[in-house]
Amino acid sequence: MSLSVPVHEPAPTRPGERAFDRRYAAVRSRDRRFDGRFVTAVRSTGIYCRPSCPARTPLPRNVTFYATAAAAQEAGYRACRRCRPEAAPGSPDWDARADAVGRAVRLIEEGVVDRDGVAGLAGRLGYSPRHLHRLLVDELGAGPLALARAHRARTAALLIESGDLRLTDVAFAAGFGSLRQFNDTIRRVFGRTPTELRGEAGRQPLPPTAGAVELRLRRREPFAWPALLTFLERRAVPGLEEVVAGTYRRALRLPRGAGRCELSDDGDAVRCRLWLEDLRDLAAAVARCRRLLDLDADPLAVDARLAEDPVLAPLVAATPGRRLPGTVDGYELAVRTVVGQQVSVAGARTVLGRLVTAHGAPVDDGSDGLSLRRFPAPEVVAALPDAALPMPRRRAAALRGLAAAVAEGTLDLDGGEERGRVRERLLALPGIGPWTVEYLAARGLGDPDAIPVTDLGLRAAARDLGLPEDAPELAIRAARWAPWRAYAAQHLWASLESRPVPTQEHQR
Repeated sequence: MSLSVPVHEPAPTRPGERAFDRRYAAVRSRDRRFDGRFVTAVRSTGIYCRPSCPARTPLPRNVTFYATAAAAQEAGYRACRRCRPEAAPGSPDWDARADAVGRAVRLIEEGVVDRDGVAGLAGRLGYSPRHLHRLLVDELGAGPLALARAHRARTAALLIESGDLRLTDVAFAAGFGSLRQFNDTIRRVFGRTPTELRGEAGRQPLPPTAGAVELRLRRREPFAWPALLTFLERRAVPGLEEVVAGTYRRALRLPRGAGRCELSDDGDAVRCRLWLEDLRDLAAAVARCRRLLDLDADPLAVDARLAEDPVLAPLVAATPGRRLPGTVDGYELAVRTVVGQQVSVAGARTVLGRLVTAHGAPVDDGSDGLSLRRFPAPEVVAALPDAALPMPRRRAAALRGLAAAVAEGTLDLDGGEERGRVRERLLALPGIGPWTVEYLAARGLGDPDAIPVTDLGLRAAARDLGLPEDAPELAIRAARWAPWRAYAAQHLWASLESRPVPTQEHQR
């Protein structure tokens, strides 16, 4: 359900430009690798498609390429019924380029415009609404309202076809302000009424069960689900998350209330079940689940780059499509990272489990009796005494300082602020060093090129593989893995999982 955004190419792209020729070649070959990076609008039919649409390839003179579905919709095109461009995975391009437009896209996906309006979005990014609108139109061909509207339409379409919610609940969950707005938007974007969309999917509406919503989250292949699930299971904090029978479950802290997710492999997608106290948190919950599993990555590009190194090539071949595990909450990951410094995985899980049990608010069990708790809020952790934090006092002080900065709003770990500025603010906090910052940049801020070369486990893996163990020399060697050094680190750390190694923190 992510917004699709390309890199370095204006929208729309007209015939005669090199970018047009590259994109048209992708459409002609029905190349799935480009799904989610742009959409193809066909003037003779009035529809827009994925690049891989199986329909007859349109003539070049009838084609206009748009950076986003929102831009195509603003130009009067509707979504193709055959290839369903709204269900394509999102663009991976902003992983490498995290400027203001990229941050705006991610926040729109989280529902910030629906909650706080364009002014709220602009404030998070440090721009005026007028300047932000100009940036988005210049880069993406659509302003923040149009992007938010397109995202709501995609969310609604997936919910309609799931058959699990009444249409009134679909409109509410997707972020529409009224049923009339919902009906009008669906008709304009898809050329059908919501009832017709559901009928074509062959599903009947079912009564909602304790706020449960089920979706299929699209991804690009290959997708190393077993490796990702193993990573999450080894680090699962008791009371907060668990892995049972191939399914990852966890509690969520969301803008309007609590929630819970269940994620499992489902063929060419990830099955996502959500229980939400407030259905309006759906967009935020889905965006965070996608970020946790790195579903918008381009695994072919990552693997091809890393496999150029003869040392990494066997690791990539053994686990193609390895993802960079993200987080559902940047603040939570930061706390987990600080708690886990200089202790084992098991030790950190124990401390964090006690913290969650003692200070995390319970999540509504829904209908299955599963009891989980939310991660303690930053203002709660900031007020904890030393007695409640079983760790060295300096680390406890660092933990409280970090939580206080998040609670006060001076530190944004959820994508609203430029990565370099976040790094600077983290380093300014007592007890936070360069290693912690690079680790958080990779998993928390989504920087695919961040790598903590001083990590003991990373250096041990490098030594075993014949790479330089010395941190400065390893950094020089790692330069050839750019812009995917964070993925290289995941391969190196995974090579150590069969034996105990010195660890700098429990989240490796």
